[in-house]
Amino acid sequence: MAPEFQIHELDLPPASAGMRLDQALAAALPQYSRARLQRWIRSGAVSIDGHTVRPRDRVRGGERLVVRAEFPIETSVAAEAFPLDIVHEDAALLVLNKPPGLVVHPGAGNREHTLQNALLAYDSSLARVPRAGLVHRLDKDTSGLLMVARTPESHTRLVAALAAREVGREYLALCAGVPTGGGRIEEPIGRHRSARTRMAVRSDGREAVTHYRIEERLGAFTLLRVQLETGRTHQIRVHLAHVGLPVIGDPVYGGRMRQPAGASTAVRAALQSFRRQALHAQRLRLKHPVNRRALNFEAPPPPDLQALLQLLRAEDRS
Repeated sequence: MAPEFQIHELDLPPASAGMRLDQALAAALPQYSRARLQRWIRSGAVSIDGHTVRPRDRVRGGERLVVRAEFPIETSVAAEAFPLDIVHEDAALLVLNKPPGLVVHPGAGNREHTLQNALLAYDSSLARVPRAGLVHRLDKDTSGLLMVARTPESHTRLVAALAAREVGREYLALCAGVPTGGGRIEEPIGRHRSARTRMAVRSDGREAVTHYRIEERLGAFTLLRVQLETGRTHQIRVHLAHVGLPVIGDPVYGGRMRQPAGASTAVRAALQSFRRQALHAQRLRLKHPVNRRALNFEAPPPPDLQALLQLLRAEDRS
C-alpha cells in the first residue's frame, strides 16, 4: 500500500505576522496535530513561496504555503481478522465494545491478537492513522467502550477533545467495601518506585481526578459508577484501592480477596474464580469529530460480570 498524499495550498492571513511557521500552520490547518505539522516542515513537505523552511522561521502574513501532507503507513503491526463488537460506525469514527481479555495495543509479549491487529484487518485505511485510530485505551481485562478515529484529521480532533476533558467516560466498578456515599478522589498518580509495571499515588505524580457514586449496594460489596476527569494509567484501580474500595478481581491493586462473613458457597466460589478486575467502561459521551453533533453510547456489562452481579443480588436479598 503506497503512502497517501494530500496537497494543501493556502495563503497565511495577515494576523499570523510574527508567528513561528509551525504555530501559523497549526492555526491554518487545525485538523492536524502540531507535532505532525512540524515533521512535515522538517522533511521539506512544506514550502513558502516555493522555498523550504524551518518550524521556527517567522512568517510575515500573506505568504503562499504549499503543504504536501504525507500519511505514513503502519507496517510493524500485522492485520489479523477476528470479530469486533461495533456500536457505531461512520466515515470518521468507530465506537467499539471491547471484551475483557483483549489487549488494545501490541507490546512486549503481545505482538498479535490485539485490538489494533483486528482494526487493521477491518479497515486497511487505518494503517494511515496513528495506532490504527485508537484514541485512548482500556486495560486488557477491562471491558467496554473505546473510540477509534478513521482519519488523521479525526484522530487529531478526538485526541484534543480528550486532552481538553470534553469526552465523558463512565465506568461500572464492583468494589469490596461499603462506602457511606459517593466522593471525589484527587490524588496524583505516578509510576511505582520499585514495581515499575504498577502505578501508585505519589506526591510528585501527575494530576488525577476520579468521581464516584453508589450505583447499588450488595452486602459487603458496592457497585460504583465512576467518572474520569483525567486519564492516567490504571487511574480508577489505583484511586479506589487508595480509599479502601479495591476493585473485585484486581490482582495488582486489590490485594488478597477477603471473603465476606456468612457468604454462601456459591458466592465464595464465584468471587474466587473471578480472575480479572470487575471494571467496565459503560458509557461514552463525545462530540462527533466532523459535524460536532453530540453522541452518547452505552454498552451492557459482559456476561461474566453480569453473572457475578446477579449472584450477589440474590445473596443480598436472601
